[in-house]
Amino acid sequence: MVRTVSIGCQEFERFITEGYFYIDKTAFLKEWWENADIVTLITRPRRFGKTLTMNMVETFFSIRYTGRGELFEGLSIWEEEKYRQLQGKEDANRKLPGSYPVLFLSFAGMKGAEYHTINHDICDMLTQLFRKHAFLLEGDCLLTAEREEFEAFCRRVPEVSLAEAFKKLTEYLYRYYGKKVIVLLDEYDTPLQEAYINGYWEEIVSVLQRFFHAALKTNPSLERALLTGVTRISKESIFSDLNHLEVVTITSDKYADKFGFTEEEVFRALEEYGLSDKKTEVKSWYDGFTFGTQTDIYNPWSIINYLDKRKVGSYWVNTSSNHLAGTLIQKGNAEVKQEFELLLSDQTITTELEEQIAFHQLTYSRTAIWSLLLASGYLKVVRTEFLEEEGEWQYTLALTNREVKWMFLRMVREWFAPVEGDYNNFIKALLLDDQKAMNQYMNEVALTSFSYFDTGNKPSEKLEPERFYHGFVLGLMVELSGRYVLTSNRESGFGRYDIMLEPRQKQDDAIIIEFKVHDPEEEKTLEETVVSALKQIEEKQYYTALIAKGIAKDHIRSYGFAFEGKKVRIGSKKNDFFRIC
Repeated sequence: MVRTVSIGCQEFERFITEGYFYIDKTAFLKEWWENADIVTLITRPRRFGKTLTMNMVETFFSIRYTGRGELFEGLSIWEEEKYRQLQGKEDANRKLPGSYPVLFLSFAGMKGAEYHTINHDICDMLTQLFRKHAFLLEGDCLLTAEREEFEAFCRRVPEVSLAEAFKKLTEYLYRYYGKKVIVLLDEYDTPLQEAYINGYWEEIVSVLQRFFHAALKTNPSLERALLTGVTRISKESIFSDLNHLEVVTITSDKYADKFGFTEEEVFRALEEYGLSDKKTEVKSWYDGFTFGTQTDIYNPWSIINYLDKRKVGSYWVNTSSNHLAGTLIQKGNAEVKQEFELLLSDQTITTELEEQIAFHQLTYSRTAIWSLLLASGYLKVVRTEFLEEEGEWQYTLALTNREVKWMFLRMVREWFAPVEGDYNNFIKALLLDDQKAMNQYMNEVALTSFSYFDTGNKPSEKLEPERFYHGFVLGLMVELSGRYVLTSNRESGFGRYDIMLEPRQKQDDAIIIEFKVHDPEEEKTLEETVVSALKQIEEKQYYTALIAKGIAKDHIRSYGFAFEGKKVRIGSKKNDFFRIC
């Protein structure tokens, strides 16, 4: 009888006692403990088992679970006597051989459009921690003043006392049990990402800097700490003086096979559920993650859902969790969008990487953007090369797998959701060579959508048409990919064209599009800008690549798009005749 697949369970104890489908990752306990790092930060993409791993650590080491060795019997950690002893056993005098007081915090739910919302939630979380440990008020563990303060914290931990309150709680637990405290903090960077998106970065960084300093830097009651998150925030932003922090990113070999499922584990699971014939399908959809030198890592959330539903689907990706990724690409500059076009075309890009994410750089640094998307699991490293002259590593990146590509295609469609009707009508007019309708619908699209592709940080600054029209190119890629092969910014003739649509069917015309921003010093009107764009197509002979593929020149349509602010003017040239409507 196959095991039940539980969707969403993150409690180690329930997996074991209920007999749910579970892949043994208890070897992490041994590896982490023997590495003996005082403060460890492990970054992995979301839905990669971070929370379940943290819960497993709590279950194994916490005094609350002392003597519950049956939860680990039959698992890899239980093969060694040392760790059977470390898990501990009941002792009325609290002289425990292995177990520790454990404080488990999670920032996973710390989301909100305003600073005070997240700050309120963090205060609530610490208040609940004090209430959970109200037994410390019993006996003579606390002095009178400490007791009064503890009771006040049980009512409400104020913002100004967040850092010191947590540090005092670890001190009281150390005093009570005679053993230092293990601190577990899951999804530490969630409030930081929310702060970046919603514009209260400085406020939340100030709070968390003090918290991490008190809890992890100047805390004599700390045995060890384990933090997880998606990104490694730069030390300057959040871990300014945490010199003993051991950081394990997706390029590290430490714990490489402890998060996510290896291909061997996935294939064994498929066999258990009678799905051995689906290995190729599952691999094409969900393989592609690489941690350190460990390749062929699969996302657990997708695999568990596949086992449950027995069909492929986009399980890992969903709109809300991908908001930051979508925003960075949508508002990215022309270079970012051009590289994204390559990724969507199943090609690769080359870049340096910054494993320490500096969020303030995301508005202008392509390296920071691709580094964040790699850490988040949307990209994978295809190969690396050390450039001796520059003294740095260069990384070749690609989309991780089919599931990620599908997510991005859907994301691009959603960019134009506010003007979906006009956008679709524009594409129909383009295919029909209805220039009058093209002008009408494109102006509606540009008027409504320009702001979505602007940086959004300074509404007063000049709009950049390049951001819009490269977003428009991505939209064409999605909507016309079945009918055309779309390329952009490629060499042909004596220059680089903006867009080329090569038909997949002989009856369709090929299309070349050139964008040009109106320069009042060079052209008096938008119409003159259109003519200038069309002349550039002809003079640079952008059609050369199409003719080389056997497409007759009278089956190649050229369009010039002229921009002036949010106004667009479109003209065409076919058979040496300019048309501007």
